[in-house]
Amino acid sequence: MRIGELAAAVGVTTRTVRHYHHQGLLPEPERLANGYRDYTLRHAVVLARIRRLTELGLGLAEVRDVLADDAGKDLVEVLTELDEDLARQEAGIRGRRQRLRALLDAGELPAEGPVSPELAALFAETAPRLADSPMAARDREVFALLDTVADPAARERLMSLAAAIAGSLQATARANEAYALLDALADAGPGDPRVAEAARVLAGCIPRDAVPDGAVDHEDGFLRALYADLAPAQAAAIRRALDIVSGQRP
Repeated sequence: MRIGELAAAVGVTTRTVRHYHHQGLLPEPERLANGYRDYTLRHAVVLARIRRLTELGLGLAEVRDVLADDAGKDLVEVLTELDEDLARQEAGIRGRRQRLRALLDAGELPAEGPVSPELAALFAETAPRLADSPMAARDREVFALLDTVADPAARERLMSLAAAIAGSLQATARANEAYALLDALADAGPGDPRVAEAARVLAGCIPRDAVPDGAVDHEDGFLRALYADLAPAQAAAIRRALDIVSGQRP
């Protein structure tokens, strides 16, 4: 058989046959006097087996183990490992679908979505009461970021902070006041006299246990990235607010 006849008989492409030659899975046939490869029934048998194994989901390295005549994994062992891997993938897909369904059942997704159902609910609760503020929108983005990357303990503190704001009209009013003061500093320098007032109001919005006692590490990677993304006066106000809450300033 020519390579095209072999490929057609087994239901693969000639490119696939050449790839299997290159990978050492399918032996090279002898060549005729005219230079053409001369494939035999044995080549078709091996190629068909490779196709069946790959259709089960085996990688080429695993197929090579199965086809090897010497030391290598037994077919039952390879298929057992594949079955276990598929079971893990199936469980992962099932979990992802459950999370997607929870998001879809929650109704309208926030602009920062997808976020966890807990944070989505908090965003929905506070959205009608929060002003249309650039700093508020940035705050929501930071909450969504932390919701994704924070460890479970930090994420729980984050949810407590958001819930404290969402559950209190007074806290929401203070947050709107802080956002307005910070928005007003968008074009100001760090020495602007309004920084102190913005810091004081912002500090009043942050629960005491949300910031650890002692000096705040303003060189922490996350805080440095946050400050760099703000106007100089806004960054200065947030630094000072964190220091106030941690007890570093009166």
